[in-house]
Amino acid sequence: MTRAPGLLAPLLGLGLGLGLGLGLSPTGAGAADCVSLGGAERLAFAPAARVHWLAPRVRPRGALSPLYGTVRRFLSVVQLNPFPAELVKTLLNEPASVKVDEVVRYEAGYVVCAVIAGLYLLVVPIAGLCFCCCRCCWRCGGRVKTEHKAVAWERGTLAAFLLLTTLVLLIGVICALVTNQHTHEQVGPSVEAVPEILLSLQGLVSDVPQELQAVAQQFSLPQKRVLEELDGVGMSIGSTIHTQLKSTVYEVLASVSSLGQALQASVDHLQALNTTLVELRKGQQDLEPAVREHRERLLALLQESGCQGCTEAQSQARALELGADFHQVSPVDDVLHRLKGVPEANFSSMVQEENSTFNALPLLVALQTANVVKEAKKVVAQKPEGLKTLAERFPGWEAASRWIRALKEVEQSSRPYLKEVQRYEKYRWILGCVLCSAVLLVVVCNLLGLNLGIWGLSAREDPSRSEAKGEAGARFLLIGVGFSFLFAAPLILLVFATFLVGGNVQTLVCQSWESKELYKFADTPGNLPPSMNLSQLLGLKKNISILLAYQQCREGAALWSILQLNDSYDLEKHLNISQYTAKLQQELQNLKVDMKNLDLLSPAAHRDLEALQSSGLEKIHYSGFLVQIQKPVVNTNMEKLAQELEELAQTQGSSVLGKQLQEEAQGLKNLYQEKVLPQQSLVANLNLTVRALASSAPNLQMETSGVLDKVAYLKGELPTWATSILRNESECFLTREVGYFSQYVAWVREEVTQHIATCQPLSGALDNGRVVLCDMMADPWNAFWFCLAWCTFFLIPSIIFAVKTSKYFHPIWKRLSSTSSEETQLFHIPRVTSLKL
Repeated sequence: MTRAPGLLAPLLGLGLGLGLGLGLSPTGAGAADCVSLGGAERLAFAPAARVHWLAPRVRPRGALSPLYGTVRRFLSVVQLNPFPAELVKTLLNEPASVKVDEVVRYEAGYVVCAVIAGLYLLVVPIAGLCFCCCRCCWRCGGRVKTEHKAVAWERGTLAAFLLLTTLVLLIGVICALVTNQHTHEQVGPSVEAVPEILLSLQGLVSDVPQELQAVAQQFSLPQKRVLEELDGVGMSIGSTIHTQLKSTVYEVLASVSSLGQALQASVDHLQALNTTLVELRKGQQDLEPAVREHRERLLALLQESGCQGCTEAQSQARALELGADFHQVSPVDDVLHRLKGVPEANFSSMVQEENSTFNALPLLVALQTANVVKEAKKVVAQKPEGLKTLAERFPGWEAASRWIRALKEVEQSSRPYLKEVQRYEKYRWILGCVLCSAVLLVVVCNLLGLNLGIWGLSAREDPSRSEAKGEAGARFLLIGVGFSFLFAAPLILLVFATFLVGGNVQTLVCQSWESKELYKFADTPGNLPPSMNLSQLLGLKKNISILLAYQQCREGAALWSILQLNDSYDLEKHLNISQYTAKLQQELQNLKVDMKNLDLLSPAAHRDLEALQSSGLEKIHYSGFLVQIQKPVVNTNMEKLAQELEELAQTQGSSVLGKQLQEEAQGLKNLYQEKVLPQQSLVANLNLTVRALASSAPNLQMETSGVLDKVAYLKGELPTWATSILRNESECFLTREVGYFSQYVAWVREEVTQHIATCQPLSGALDNGRVVLCDMMADPWNAFWFCLAWCTFFLIPSIIFAVKTSKYFHPIWKRLSSTSSEETQLFHIPRVTSLKL
């Protein structure tokens, strides 16, 4: 592993070299996308804004919403006049100079309603008093005088109208009870909401610096994440390089290993060829004299006159000479000399070492980039200058003291009145329950009277006869009439009192508030007294009106764009961290992997390949070797010749000649076994070696030349390519880390402009105030008096129909021709003492 750094560049160069061989450009090989690193993860920031800001109040639409809309439309008919700006201005600035005729002119609709209420209050009790006197004098609530054909129709019509009027009263009293209870339930929370709204506005600006400081402190969240990822940036970049080059490098190392094996095999074959060639030449030198001697002796024996049948053997003996001559082939000593000591390098162990080095690439990159990462962490550990002064530079608010003091005064002074409101609301609720119960009692009397009266009529056979159920029904109807007269006055008084208050709140305040006329009125100079000058209390900018401030606040405008602060405030200037990220980028640009002066092969392996390339191994005349190999060692088949000589020896007449031929045959056999067979074995080995070298030498030379060419080219290009990969990965890493800071900046911008330094709470408080006053209090209040007025005015037809209907539930008078006591007794009415016919 001592050579590990030296092998890093060769491995990268080989991988990139194959990239070149495949037609890839340096830019394409180095410029990878950022999939390996990925984008910045989502950071979770803790809310820094105060939690006591009020949530927007909204009255949900319910079953009473149509009723509220009806009441508003009724009030818009009652009050047709526009907002009385001059009247309100005079009332606020000089209350004593308010003219009654102007008030009456504006309140014309309410004056008409007051006249109607006065007439009701005057007429109904007087009518009730007259009815009571009439009843005492037996003049009212009597019976039908005579029976005629239309009696049943009149009775049914009156009963139907009374029932319809009673149902209308029942619906009205139920709505009145519901709205009365709803008003009572809404007053408590609404009263409690007033101090809450006022208190929420006290820290409109005073709490901003503390919250900005809390926001600035959360810069540590992206800071910590970036520092953590900087610890692993070297390993990450090294792993990316390893991943991109893995397949290429492994393929190249496999080629190098294969080339080393081929080199070793070629050298071994060449050495074997040379050794075999030397042995063959030496063997031929020893074999040639022996063969020549045997040929000469055989020819002498076979040419004797006494040799019988030796002609054919003579021709074979003459051919007894050497066939292949290995002295004629080119020597390989020069090639062997050039390949002396090759291979010097152990290619197998070298490839294994390079594999280990390549797999340790992430660690090597991490070690080489450690110093740069350390400096980058120092940069990240600092805090941008703008964030340092984010809270300190927030300007003060000139009107802060006046605003807080005014809010406190209003909040403290409002508490007693709010308690009184709750107390009087309790009295109103009790009175409303009592009067609704009275109306409900009238409804019950009407329903009981109708039921009993109709029951009595159905059970009575003779219309002139008295019947208890019918009499009871008539009495219940008259009792309901009595209750109607009794409670008419308090009902109309309660209705008009609540109508006058609730109606004016709706038409004078709520309508103008919703239409923004109140803001326009407050914007007009001189309309408000100096103590109520809202623009001065709020410290608005000179060119900002109250209405414009409200509208901009609803849209989320920042405080410094609305209020007249002591100094200007530029949030974007404080959130500008470009210099901070530029320093980080500058440090990351110093990331380098030192690959200069590094080879792609070890020096020994390089010398081995150069020696192989210049050895001339492919120039050896292998065809000459093959020509000689194809020739036999001896031209004559010595075994066959020896066998023929043995047969000739047996056929000869001369025993001496036969013995000599037998000896020559045995000599040839011995020569064949001792000299020729070893030569043939060497020739067979030489054949295998020559053919192996002849087939591998050209390809081996091409492969060696290709590897050396790639090494020479990539040795110059490797630093540029490696730097391109490293720079691309460092840019991807920078983009990821800047993403964390961008998240923080976006969160700060949203938190400051929408939750901390925003004037939205001001518009929210105004909206909540309108909802509390108009939606939660005024609407149920107005719905209550509307339903109660509904019941109050429908008592009049109820009285009329009840009185008239009750007559038909008594026995009917008939004209009699006799004055006997028995007949008179049949139609006796307790309150009448005599009857004149």
